[in-house]
Parts: sequence; structure tokens; C-alpha cells
Amino acid sequence: MPASSSTLTSAPPAPRPAPAPSVSGGHKNRLLALDGLRLVAALMVCLYHYTGRGGTVSESWHRSPHLLFPTLSQMSAYGCLGVQFFFVISGFVICMSSWGRTLGDFFRSRVARLYPAYWVALVLVTGASLVLPAVVHAVRLDEFLVNLTMLQQPMGATRVLGVCWTLWAEVRFYALFALLVVMRGVTYRRVVLFCCVWTLATVLTNTSDNQLLKQLVMPEYAPFFIGGLALYLIHRFGSDLLLWGIVAVSWLLGQSTATHGLWHPGAHGDLVRDPHVIVLIVTLAFASVAVVAVGWTSWANWSWLTTAGALTYPFYLVHEHLGWFAIRVLHRGLGLPPYATLATTVLGMLVLAWLINRFVEKPFGPRLKKALKRESLAGRLARP
Repeated sequence: MPASSSTLTSAPPAPRPAPAPSVSGGHKNRLLALDGLRLVAALMVCLYHYTGRGGTVSESWHRSPHLLFPTLSQMSAYGCLGVQFFFVISGFVICMSSWGRTLGDFFRSRVARLYPAYWVALVLVTGASLVLPAVVHAVRLDEFLVNLTMLQQPMGATRVLGVCWTLWAEVRFYALFALLVVMRGVTYRRVVLFCCVWTLATVLTNTSDNQLLKQLVMPEYAPFFIGGLALYLIHRFGSDLLLWGIVAVSWLLGQSTATHGLWHPGAHGDLVRDPHVIVLIVTLAFASVAVVAVGWTSWANWSWLTTAGALTYPFYLVHEHLGWFAIRVLHRGLGLPPYATLATTVLGMLVLAWLINRFVEKPFGPRLKKALKRESLAGRLARP
């Protein structure tokens, strides 16, 4: 039964019974629809980088994508909103995966999840920049080394991977959630309190010129993470007026920050985006995850969705710069037509993502996680 409206001082609702396995073959309790949504968000960003903006990609096509893809570019210009879509999904997934875990478990799982594929993508893009510096400037040693930390943005260093600015936002979200919630143990009340306090801090930060505060609170992205957190609570505990209120406020704030930041042409010669379409896409992002949260996608139990979810992160990492290299070689070098070049490049990046997942993430992620746990235990035993 759905939980009744609750407050922070009342008893939290009881969790729903554990769902039955979603697909045959052992994929228990996995929300496969979320994996599909992740890939949709990644493809949105990919199409934006290939056909929805200008800048470096125009040099790879040898002319503006708006001229090569006059209709497609009108739609793919909105693909940058796939990032906000990712953030809603991330809030949902991080809350789900951190439940019942210690701070150490949370830290190890995030490091093992993020870094192996990231390091490989960093090496691939650096190597490509040395082979064909006409697309992206050749990466210097000092730039490569600081990028290994994933902290290059706050250090003011050049980003080797263009998309990694979103990883810096993710890392800050993980840090806030870990220190304020996971450290004490994830519970319904603590997540709700975290959402409410972060929402209030987001609004207040917009009245301040303090840059450190803005970096910590992330007022432009916080509503999407917060909405995802609340939607996971709805999935776990059932519908609750307080939780839906948090989602609604997050959506209202999120559509405002997205519209304010994206309706005008960007630095890369983006097309002017219609504010009404931006609001619609943000609404669809929240609604899509909400549909998963309330269990309306339980029928989506195709096993290929697991593969789609596994490809998303490495695909997201490699698609931008390596895709520009591929476009330059296929279109300008080999003379492949625009749409054939586009399809071949996207497919090639998906294949590369599969290889990274198969030969890097699967074998080395668990090993890194075990190594971190072993070192942590050894450090505790060595204490006086």
C-alpha cells in the first residue's frame, strides 16, 4: 500500500517488498528500464556533439553541421540536455546503490566504477591527439598527469576529455551525499532531510556571489540530483506527498536553471533553443525516471538493456573527441557521405565502449575494489 503523507518527525514508511527477478538468467531486482534511459541520455549528448553544435566538430565535417544536417541539427541542438537527464538518473541510482553500505564501501564502489574506464579513455584520447593534433591540440604531459586525478577542473588545468566537466559535478554530488548521508547510514529520514536542506541551500546560493559556495552547492545542477534521490525513495517506500513535493520543487527549479543556461546560442555556435522545448525535455527527463520509480516499466525486462546500461559510461567518455577524429577520417579523408559517416561513427563508438566494458571495466573494476578494501584492512591492522 502507498505510504501516507509523512513529515520528518513521523515514522518513515515501510519499504515495499523486494520485487521478483526482472529477467531470467539472474538479473535480480535490476531496473532494466533505467539502463535503457541511460543510453538514451548518452545518445542525446552524442548527437549534440556531432550535429547540434559548431566549433571543433565543424572542422571535422569541413562545414557547419547545421548545413549538413538542417533538420537533424534542429533537434540535436537540444541533446545537451541529456546531461540533466543523466543527473536525475544518477540521483536515483546513487541512493539505491548506497543503501546499507558503509562510507568505505561507497567510496570503493565509486572509485572502481569511475576510474578504470576513465583512465583508458584518457590514454586513447591523448594518443589520438598526438596522431592527429589538427582535431584537438596535442596533450602535454603535465595536462595528462593531472587529468588522471579527475580533479583537473578545480585545478584550472585543460580537460583532455571534454565531457569530464560532468564527472566533476558527479564527484561533488557523491562527496556531499557521502559525508552528509552515507557516513551516518542511509535512511528515509536522512535522505529526505538532505534533499530539503540542499534545495534550500540551492535557492539561497543563487543570492550569493560566493564562488566556493556555488561550487559546493551546484545550484544549476542540484535540482536534478535531488529529484532523482526523491524518486528512488518513492520507488523503495511507495508514493508519499512529501516525496512528490520534493520532486515537483526539483522539477520547477531544474527547468528554470536549464532554460536560463541553454536557451541562448552557446560558445560553439549552437542554434537558438526554444525555452518551451527545453521545459518539455526537462519534464520528460523527470517523468521518465518517475515512471520507473512507480513500477510502470516492470514489463521492460529485455536482457539487452543490461548491455545498453553497461556501454553507457565508456561510450559517454570516448564519443566526443574520438568521434570527431572518426568523422574527420571518414568524411574528409575517405569521402563517406554525411549520414553514413554519422551512423558509422556512432556505431564505432558503441563497439569501442563494448570493448572497454568487456576488457577493462569487468576485469579491473572488481580487482581495484578488492585492492582498495585490502589496503583499508591492512591500514587498520597496522594502527597501534
